[in-house]
Parts: sequence; C-alpha cells; structure tokens
Amino acid sequence: MMINLISTPIEIYGKTAANRVLFQPMEGCDGTSDGAVDELTLRRYLRFAEGAPGIIWFEATAVCNEGRANPRQLYINENTFDSFRDTVSRIKAKSMELHGFEPLIIVQLTHSGRYSKPHGIPEPIVAYRNELWEKGKEDQPFIVATDEYLDTIPAMYAKAAKLALEAGFDGMDVKCCHGYLFNEFLSAYNREGRYGGSLENRTRLYFDCIDAVKKAVGDKAFVTTRLNACDCFPYGYGFGVNKNEKIDLTETKQIIEKLSRKGIELVNITIGNPYLIPHINRPYSAKSPEDGNIGMKRVYDVTKEITSAFPDIKFVVSALSFEGENSVDYAEKLLSEGVGDIAGFGRMTFAYPTFYKDYIENGTPDKNKVCIRCSKCSELMRAGTVSGCVIRDSECYMPYYQKYVLKK
Repeated sequence: MMINLISTPIEIYGKTAANRVLFQPMEGCDGTSDGAVDELTLRRYLRFAEGAPGIIWFEATAVCNEGRANPRQLYINENTFDSFRDTVSRIKAKSMELHGFEPLIIVQLTHSGRYSKPHGIPEPIVAYRNELWEKGKEDQPFIVATDEYLDTIPAMYAKAAKLALEAGFDGMDVKCCHGYLFNEFLSAYNREGRYGGSLENRTRLYFDCIDAVKKAVGDKAFVTTRLNACDCFPYGYGFGVNKNEKIDLTETKQIIEKLSRKGIELVNITIGNPYLIPHINRPYSAKSPEDGNIGMKRVYDVTKEITSAFPDIKFVVSALSFEGENSVDYAEKLLSEGVGDIAGFGRMTFAYPTFYKDYIENGTPDKNKVCIRCSKCSELMRAGTVSGCVIRDSECYMPYYQKYVLKK
C-alpha cells in the first residue's frame, strides 16, 4: 500500500514522531479526588497506545487546585506524581511492544479559570465579568482575579512543568483555548491593570507562563501551546472577531509571531468554546444549530489562513472526527494541501482508538466503529460525570449516561 503523508515521520523540536496522527487532549473527567490518574484514565490511555498515534496530547492537567475544571480533573503535584510517571511509562512501553516506537507525549497544563469547579472553592476565577458567557448564571458568585494573584501563576506552571518532565512527558502545552483562563484574557479589552486593555497586557500572563515553563524544563522537553485562533462570539464578548461580526485573525497572527520569536515550533489550532458553542470546535450532527459542514469549512478557512502565514511553524489541524470513516483520508487531503502539518483527532479516539491502525492495515477505518458525531461524550462531561463514548464503548459508559443524563 502506498505510504501517505499522514504516515510519514515528522520532526518536532529535534524529536521525531513516527507519524502525523495526533490524539487530541480529550478530558475523561475520571481522575481521583486529589488529581491522580485513576483506573478509567489509565484504561483510556492504554487504548490510545493500541491505536499507533505518533503523538498523544495528554488531557488538560491542572497546575493548582483552584484551577481544576471538575473535582476529578487531573492535577499534577507531589502527591499525584507517581500516577503520572507510571501512566507515561506504560503508554510508551505498550506502543513500543505493539508498534515498535514510542509516541511523543505532550501534557496540557491548565488553569481553568471561570470553568473551575474544584473541591472547597465555590467561586470560579475569571479574568473579567462577561454577561454573554454568564447568561443564566447571573446569581452565581465569581472571583475576578487580582493582578497580585495572577503574578503567582507562572510559578505554578514552572512547578508543574518540572514534575511533568520528571514523569517522562516529552512536551509541555501552555493551554490558551476554549474559554479557560489564558484564552479569556485575550478578550479582556476593558480590564484595568497590567493584564487588560492592550494586546501586550492581555497576553502578559500567557507569555509569562510560557517563559516560566521554558526555563523550568530547559532543553530536556519542548514547549508548545493549544491556541484559540478565534472565540467566535460577537464582538466585545470574545477574541478574534471584529466589529462587523467577522472572524479577524489580525491579533492571532501577532500572537503566533511572538510565539515564533520565543522558539515555539508547534501550535495546536482550535476555535470556539465547548461549553457555550460546542458546534464551533466540534461540529456535530444531532440537534446542531448549524450544518456541520459549515463548521468544517470554518475550521478549514481559519487553519488555512494561519498556516499560510507561518510556513516555518508546524500546526495541528482539528475537527477531523466529523468526517467519520473518511476522516483519515480527509486529513491526508488537508496535509497534502499544506493546511496543517499534523492531523489531530479528538472524539474519534474515544469511540475508536484503533482507527488509524486499522486504516494502515486495511486501507480504511471500520465504518461500524467510527464516531457518529452525536456529542454524547460532551453531554456526559456537562452532566458532571466521567466522559467517554456512549455508543462505541457502551459497556463502560452507557451506565453513566443513563444515570447522569437520561434521568435528569
């Protein structure tokens, strides 16, 4: 069989990924109460290893307790360190045993900001008050982060990065997407102080944390980022949209230019907010407010504009799972056109973690196993329970869906 571009190795920061298939950071919300990897978490990542991806982008992992998006979100600290080290070791060992190579594993370090729901801290931490994002939550208390608190966050990222390095992760993602704290600051146009107003101020925390992580890991691991190119909310309520309500990537490109000057060689591009407008970054079929093909074109156009502007940076293209059994062929088409350098698969990894291995062995994924774009995995997350594929991994996750979604 002809070897496609997606199956060829790619070099990142002097390290080599065996192929250009990347499993995106999909939260299972299934860690322990103190943030360690638990049974379902480990099960998921060992299933991922069976699929032969060149890169596994490990799910959002908090750098502090108050930054956890749910009480079971992973949180790397001295008490949970051993579970991370064991998991990384077992992922690499299983991939080596089955496929003859170790995947590059990137940990997504995060502070969840307004989406934080940790134990014992009822008020989420926000960059500013946003009446659109807070619609329906007008009576919920929020804590607007002070400049003094924000000044302490880079040290949290540095500490987490050092632990992640010792645990065996190859790369560190300083997360800036999907409405979480750093992404929210990109639209803090009216905030006063050192972290609001100008683009320099709105990116200050983000870049300070990138610098802190780079210093913490040195040349022993690489630093990357998952970045919202645009939030796709009306002007004034999000980032990357102009007064004519059109996507405007002017500031996004300025951010990426500065990332490049800081030595960032890999950027994972995404858009939207999965809490409020999930169809934007995860186009889906059932009860979607728009045709999923419109969403796919939006992702294509944004990624194409950015990748064309920065030929020296490697980009991950997203939202591929929407194409179902044709998703690998579609990814190959995009990569061949220069729309991204690495193919990022999210929901498909929950539904059918061996889709790429089957593609290599059989020429196509099994249409009876692919993601059907129903968004039940997202429904589980929003219901406050563990997340996984209700349809294709029903024995494991249907009981949670019946208990926490259908009975509500």
